[in-house]
Amino acid sequence: MGRTPVLKAPTGACDTHMHFYDGSRYATAASATMTAPDAGAEDYKALQARLGLDRVVIVQPSTYGRDNSCQLEMAKAFGNNARLVVVVDDTTSDVELERLAAAGARGARFFMLGGAAVPWELLEPVANKVHDHGWHIQLQMNGREFADRHEQLARLPGTLVVDHVGRFMDPVPLDHPSFKSLLHLIDSGRCWVKMSAPYESALEGPPRFADLDDMARALVAAAPERMLWATNWPHPNHTGEYDEADLLDMLLYWADDDATRNRILVDNPAELYGFD
Repeated sequence: MGRTPVLKAPTGACDTHMHFYDGSRYATAASATMTAPDAGAEDYKALQARLGLDRVVIVQPSTYGRDNSCQLEMAKAFGNNARLVVVVDDTTSDVELERLAAAGARGARFFMLGGAAVPWELLEPVANKVHDHGWHIQLQMNGREFADRHEQLARLPGTLVVDHVGRFMDPVPLDHPSFKSLLHLIDSGRCWVKMSAPYESALEGPPRFADLDDMARALVAAAPERMLWATNWPHPNHTGEYDEADLLDMLLYWADDDATRNRILVDNPAELYGFD
């Protein structure tokens, strides 16, 4: 059990990125490179209560590849306060996309690190397919590759959501070509970024991860209306040494005022994911 955060979450606060795992009921995909310990709905509800969160976006983890069953089942415990980001490909039918949307899906995930379930060459076909259903593309990659991928990402027809402060491995200066590429994508008006999982990039450890401050603050300054926040619970590939209260309190350093923080926690996710 961790501490209570210093930052008091406003009513309607949303965690926009977390995962569920149940190894006894759902098989690990052949493409997966890791399997996290079990993490279920009741465990997550306890975290919600500690942090003061009301809404959640459940993201398909690489562990289960293209089988979204675990996340869909767990989402039922949260009713209309949950949305999902799932994994689909170019063979997924419109009927299946409609079924997933009815269950709360609002985005298609591309995890472009070890264990990718869908390859880069399907990014544009899938983006075109899901755009017709009003979905976005959620992307996790090494942020140092944004400059190389810029033209491809700029061609996407709809909204792009980038994980984990861009996940620059390792952090880069603000004049780095790939950070400038991310800022150009944001300037398009169609790119959002999750202020989450600083431990995936930072060289400085918890609780502050201070070497991400410049990048995070630059992103918030560029488009406070398109920044999001998340826990990345239960921190797959990590050993649980992170207190989620520290991750929420990062917004005290990355955003200058309560109005901006409330926007990131409540208003922005409500707009993107369609919460009331």
